[in-house]
Amino acid sequence: MTAQHTQTRVAFATIVGTSIEWYDYFLYAAASGLIFNQLFFGPLGSTMSTMVAFATVGISFLFRPLGAFLAGHYGDRLGRRVVLIITLIAMGAATALIGFLPTYESAGALAPILLIALRIVQGVSAGGEWGGAVLLAVEHADEKSRGLRGSFPQIGVSIGLLLSSGVLALMTSIAPGDAFLEWGWRVPFYLSVVLVVVGYWIRRGVEESPVFHEIAERKERVSNPLGRLFKSHWLLVILASLVFMGNNAAGYMTTGGYIQNFATDPAGPIGLERGPVLWAVAASAVSWLVFTIIAGAVSDRIGRRTTYILGWILLLVGIASLFPLVSTGSIRMLLLGLVILTVGLGFTYGQQPAMYAELFPSSVRFSGVSVSYAIGSILGGAFAPTIAKALVSATGTTTSVAVYLGVVALLALIATLLLRDRTGIPLGPDHEAEQSVSPIIGFGRSSTSISTEAPDAAENSRG
Repeated sequence: MTAQHTQTRVAFATIVGTSIEWYDYFLYAAASGLIFNQLFFGPLGSTMSTMVAFATVGISFLFRPLGAFLAGHYGDRLGRRVVLIITLIAMGAATALIGFLPTYESAGALAPILLIALRIVQGVSAGGEWGGAVLLAVEHADEKSRGLRGSFPQIGVSIGLLLSSGVLALMTSIAPGDAFLEWGWRVPFYLSVVLVVVGYWIRRGVEESPVFHEIAERKERVSNPLGRLFKSHWLLVILASLVFMGNNAAGYMTTGGYIQNFATDPAGPIGLERGPVLWAVAASAVSWLVFTIIAGAVSDRIGRRTTYILGWILLLVGIASLFPLVSTGSIRMLLLGLVILTVGLGFTYGQQPAMYAELFPSSVRFSGVSVSYAIGSILGGAFAPTIAKALVSATGTTTSVAVYLGVVALLALIATLLLRDRTGIPLGPDHEAEQSVSPIIGFGRSSTSISTEAPDAAENSRG
């Protein structure tokens, strides 16, 4: 099998796998503000039930680090592929079971408890999924196309948003009105079973990362990659987390279900129909996909850091224009606002896998990438919909939400400016010393100015 054929197969597998994972994850988020607030938290009242439903979206983020720690540890020791298969099955099973849950009306408090428990399983799975998928794509790629290849698993996010919004919108037509709340919303969750079977079959045929193969053959797997990561690269983990934070907070205005709820709330200022809003979100997912791929390709030409700086500027423009356009009450203006936002979202997302992989040494890369991503998602998207709902309730205006998202994006820009560009750095274990030189401006060999050597002899003899 040629290298080009292998890269294409890996790209296809990561796109399909991550699309299924994020379909499952975003399906819950979209349903939280449209369905779960009524069926599982209805007795709390209109505003509080929606805030609590959004909070359950955020609760899962708190368990992403657990998934990242487990996946990072075993991914650096056992390989990327096996972790991806486990996370796919766990996510799919949790999603399908949500479709079978009783509502508060029939089961009382047990219903939301079971819902939250399954959402936690989704959070653990999501925490482990992303790092393995992007490393398979990036570590299989040649250095000149690393940004483009790394963007492929990223578009799984927009495809997942497209699928989840599209299927929900379709079900509003098949089961309109009360029928949607009675049984129509469950069908998209049932479909997860079919998608997981397809994803499992595809991922089984993917070859392990060549970088991990080299590490395994040289018997240089670190016995405690998380310990080494936090000892020598803790500051780098914080900065990498902040970089992702800005994108995640803005992105969760749609993937977290906030815009869907804001635009369709009958008691709100707009009161649009559920179906057209879901179709608009699905359409914006297509533009997000396109700009994500463009950003990955552009970063191969002008560097990851420069692409990020451009992306933060574009994202600030998108944040400033989003709510004024949505608040017009026009579906076309809502779609325009979402599309403008996705330009910045794509340009602060497509290059992320390549940038993250280039930041961390090969021996702790899975751990570093997964943990940074998990922490960044907590700081950014975990409670962004809940915060947005609370801000509007307290101030009576969406301007407060735009200010909040803008501040978060500016913090992410500052973190980006503190990192050196490492575009094209070799990723293999032969270059561990070069990779261990800190990418943080003003620091020496490691993120904490502590010398990071290759794994010691005792560690090399293990695993």
